Amino acid sequence: MAADPKFRDEVLDRLVPLGDVNCRAMFGGYGIFADGQMFALIAGSALFFKVDDSNRAVYTEAGSKSYDPMPYYQVPDEVLQDDARLIDWARTSVSIAKATPKKKRR
Repeated sequence: MAADPKFRDEVLDRLVPLGDVNCRAMFGGYGIFADGQMFALIAGSALFFKVDDSNRAVYTEAGSKSYDPMPYYQVPDEVLQDDARLIDWARTSVSIAKATPKKKRR
């Protein structure tokens, strides 16, 4: 499913409090980066944040879908509609992205 550019622009506007956030086209959607680390992606009109063992349960309890096989889960609607919660969840995902060991290129 192609990502919605209008939704992308809305998400990027709402993530401004994080600082230097940018995106680039990938996976048929968009990868969203903070400080050079991918912490989110957009597929269609859905936003997904990077997760690990520290926060995966919060997403699964909210009924979020995963973006298999990658470690990203869809941001629940109630979080997406609340700017403060959205930024809080995004900051957690940025921290996870920064802490994730990078794969070496071949």
